[in-house]
Amino acid sequence: MKNLVYLKPNVVIEPLIERWYAWTHLISPSTASMNITKRHIEIMNSYIESPVLHSEAVKNPKMLGGPFMDYKEDRSEDIKKLIESTFINQKELISLSLAIRKLVLLLNKEAKGQSLEDLYDVVPDILKGYVELIYDLNGNPSFRFYEQLLYKSKYYNKENQSIALWVTNNDSRPFCLSTPRLDEDDILHLNIPFEDSFIDELSKMKRIPRPYDEIRKMIGELNETEDTLFQSFFTETPSVPYTKYEGDSIRMRYFGHACILIETREISILVDPLISYYGYQSSVEHFSDYELPETIDYILITHNHQDHILFETLLPLRHKVKNIIVPRSGGGHLQDPSLKLMFNAIGFNNIIELEEFSTINFSDCNITGIPFTGEHSDLDIKAKMCFHVKIEDFSLLFVADSRVLEKKLYEHSQALIGNVDVIFLGMECDGAPLTWLYGPLVVNELSKEHDQSRRLAGSDCKKGMHLVNTFNPSEVYVYAMGQEPWCEFVSSIKYTDESNPIVQSNNLIKECISRGIIAERLFGEKEILYKRRK
Repeated sequence: MKNLVYLKPNVVIEPLIERWYAWTHLISPSTASMNITKRHIEIMNSYIESPVLHSEAVKNPKMLGGPFMDYKEDRSEDIKKLIESTFINQKELISLSLAIRKLVLLLNKEAKGQSLEDLYDVVPDILKGYVELIYDLNGNPSFRFYEQLLYKSKYYNKENQSIALWVTNNDSRPFCLSTPRLDEDDILHLNIPFEDSFIDELSKMKRIPRPYDEIRKMIGELNETEDTLFQSFFTETPSVPYTKYEGDSIRMRYFGHACILIETREISILVDPLISYYGYQSSVEHFSDYELPETIDYILITHNHQDHILFETLLPLRHKVKNIIVPRSGGGHLQDPSLKLMFNAIGFNNIIELEEFSTINFSDCNITGIPFTGEHSDLDIKAKMCFHVKIEDFSLLFVADSRVLEKKLYEHSQALIGNVDVIFLGMECDGAPLTWLYGPLVVNELSKEHDQSRRLAGSDCKKGMHLVNTFNPSEVYVYAMGQEPWCEFVSSIKYTDESNPIVQSNNLIKECISRGIIAERLFGEKEILYKRRK
């Protein structure tokens, strides 16, 4: 390859940690430690015990999103090697997990309302200096981490991070939280940390060509087979050119799931980016990264779930993003790790934390944080936020997966921000139980009854209509809620017409239309132009 080359449009840059798909709870050392011991190791041991059970389970639609590995053939020997490397490479995090569990049990037994000062002497040694022991006002004991110290310690190990490069021609992938990425002939594994500038330079090559030798030199030694595979990821065929939006309107583009791009001639704002990058023929029409602007002024992150913070999307965008706005966390609690610290650790240095009802102003736009309730199983989690975006006098409200638990909250919010023109909301109103996502963090026994009642659920029709009645929009859009094929590997969702979220969203849309409100459940792609009023 002597000429300038581009990265092929269907090359996946898949971020991994010890061969597991990287998501936020595998970055923060405290949550990573618990997921390694109570998710990864348990799933791997289960697979080794019965690969057939896993093979049968993944064929059962009722088992979607369950703790089952999805391979076409028996990979027991590979999983045994992965367990061995896990105990070697992640031994510090395994020790941290055991210490966290020991601390929880210690507080359960010893903290009865008296001063906690004497208990610092019996805190597990490896946690000393990393935790503060606390009570809430009602005398319930707990602790919080000094997260910044954990990131500076041996418990944050960048050497466990890697990327897998491969070419895809479809949306099919195993559920990412249950199936690690093993060696395959067509996959190149590169042991580089997520903060490495190689990811930025490689990503730029989807649009900007450069000599092959330049990008090749950035990754060091490869054997002959690996070198041939790496070359196959590039082409001399020019990429699709990007045309900057220069219209007088406000343009809204839906990219799937909960991802919306807002553009004017002056600004661009991208909400919850989960994007199907890859340039192949799909059964569902959709925008790809070629429709993203060369510079993104703000990315808005609503909450810390794997279908709203996708590193596979965000890392290739890092070089073109000016700012990322995230909700401020609760300050070191295990279930609520800091998004700012997490993003900083993987090479994003442009993170803005936003408080509820705080506003960021720029150009002719302002962005205000609005409370996000529900969808987090009643856990004390602060890192969740709805966003009110106002461009001149036109406003959009991104409610994400909020569940209206207390009507008065949004009535108070409306008194501050006024009515809105457009509402976007998710209506995954059943939701998985608490333990599906947060189970590895739970030490004290949780009854099945309580687990099933505390769900990761958004609004149903009644609760959604309360938002409509409160904010009086002229348009209402329900997200596809993971139904697009490129979302399935992170959401594990497959709905039918009889599924409750579909029925509930259909009812909401019907009710809105009966009132003269434009309403639709989004799917795939959609573009809308809003005329500016000034």
